[in-house]
Amino acid sequence: MFRTCDITGFKVDMRAQTLIRLNAVFAVIALLVAIIAALLLVLTRYQPIHLLDTEMYYRLITFHGINALVFWIIFFEVAGLYFGSTVVLNNRLCSPPLGWLSLILMVVGMILTDIIILSGKADVGLTSYVPLKAHPLFYLGIILFAVGALIGVLLFFGNILIAKRDNLVQGSLPLFTYGLLAAAIIAFISISSGALAYIPAFLWSAGLIEHYDPAAYKLMWWGLGHGSQQINVTAMIAIWYLTANLSVGGTSINERVSRMAFFFYILFICLAAAHHILTDPALSSAWKVWNTSYAMYLAVLASLIHAFAVPSAIESAQRRWGYNRGLFDWLTKAPWGNPAFSSVVLAIIGFGFIGGITGVIYGMEQTNIIVHNTLAIVGHFKGTVVIGTTLTFMGVTYYLIPLIFRRKIVGFGLAKIQPWLFFFGIAILAISMIVLGQFGMPRRHWDATFSGGPFSYEFNPAVDFFWALLLLGGVLAFIGALIWILIVVVSVFFGPKVNGPEDMQLKISPLAPEGQHNKSGIEAPGTVALVGVFFVTFIILFALNWKWLAATWMVE
Repeated sequence: MFRTCDITGFKVDMRAQTLIRLNAVFAVIALLVAIIAALLLVLTRYQPIHLLDTEMYYRLITFHGINALVFWIIFFEVAGLYFGSTVVLNNRLCSPPLGWLSLILMVVGMILTDIIILSGKADVGLTSYVPLKAHPLFYLGIILFAVGALIGVLLFFGNILIAKRDNLVQGSLPLFTYGLLAAAIIAFISISSGALAYIPAFLWSAGLIEHYDPAAYKLMWWGLGHGSQQINVTAMIAIWYLTANLSVGGTSINERVSRMAFFFYILFICLAAAHHILTDPALSSAWKVWNTSYAMYLAVLASLIHAFAVPSAIESAQRRWGYNRGLFDWLTKAPWGNPAFSSVVLAIIGFGFIGGITGVIYGMEQTNIIVHNTLAIVGHFKGTVVIGTTLTFMGVTYYLIPLIFRRKIVGFGLAKIQPWLFFFGIAILAISMIVLGQFGMPRRHWDATFSGGPFSYEFNPAVDFFWALLLLGGVLAFIGALIWILIVVVSVFFGPKVNGPEDMQLKISPLAPEGQHNKSGIEAPGTVALVGVFFVTFIILFALNWKWLAATWMVE
């Protein structure tokens, strides 16, 4: 039932390993179809090409959104939950039959949903707002997938209880598993909210209920839609801590504070979903202000804590390994040849400077109104879910291939380049979208020129340049993602077997040695300097958006 890993020393439940592998495989399949749809959408939004007709464009918006934001992410997260609650804890899977039921429901749900979308019976977009009505099997497919994912979450909780009962965990959970616990709690809340949205929608679509209130649906849906992305953020940050430990032997310089930040996510991050419904008349201004200010600030505080804790863990470890000349010797001497490490560092940069800053600005009731339903919101998504979560998941896969699939990474030289190509592609794409949104470019519209419409609008000529950049970024990102998929598929199915530590291409570092505190009294002065750069950037962009708001409303 167990094997002992000859690289890490962990006891691995073979039944859990099989489910980890299969969930990861279906995650890659979902990502593949999502990026194909994404490329077609980019080639359509770029007006000189304008590849797809209206009907297929909106169909692929639905298809891309569901596969990229739901299926790819959640399949991978369920694999991560099994890994963090069994392998990391030397634990067994509490109920393998339920694990198989979870997988079957998720796979059937994904296939059913995708078939209905591609058959043209669910051209309703990712959000599928009522009164837009899809075929009942569309809602049923999502419900089946959600139930399967919920079973996976409950199995994670069961695994943790078994580990505690059997004294496999002394004291607190490892920080990585603790972060996954926070993600699992948020997942339970989010999926429950999704059930409140999709089950009535299924009954309404099937004709079993006559009326479904659009405002109620939208409120419940964003509990799932935004909450599910916070599962991503929490799991992503847990992987950041894990990668810092694996690559340089780094640990949080204050684990209590890091754990508190994860706890803040549980309490407040789901409330921040309110910025998606700021223009809805059904909700009071007081409710909107509370959720997009005080509640959101506490969630942002948690992110800021992690934004300092993870790089400082890397810096502290590097300095204890002897790389302590000046402010950034630890950074220049970091293991950049390790694609897992470079993926995480690039994800931190992109998530912070693109996704994080825009998230705070666009999440506020006042400044949100400038970009509401413009392409800037999509650019924000690219900075969070793609540069942040997806690049992080790609990076940790380079460790999972040898440790879980027991295969060497094929094309390791190409794997070192892949994170950079994907990062720069998505960064260019996201920034172009944000700028276009600031110019007023609509979020989902098939034809940005409004040709044949009852009205016309002339955009600033500068938008042509940023449309070209968007195309460039989209193509680069597609190539980067495709390279990762090819590396994973070839390695998993055809790669040479890993027979022992000598076959590991990625270094697994021991814990950094104990060291003396920095003479300046600051353990991570380089991280402090980098955080200062981040805050200066944030203040400049924050002030600019308030200036644009004043100009929009002609405030002098």
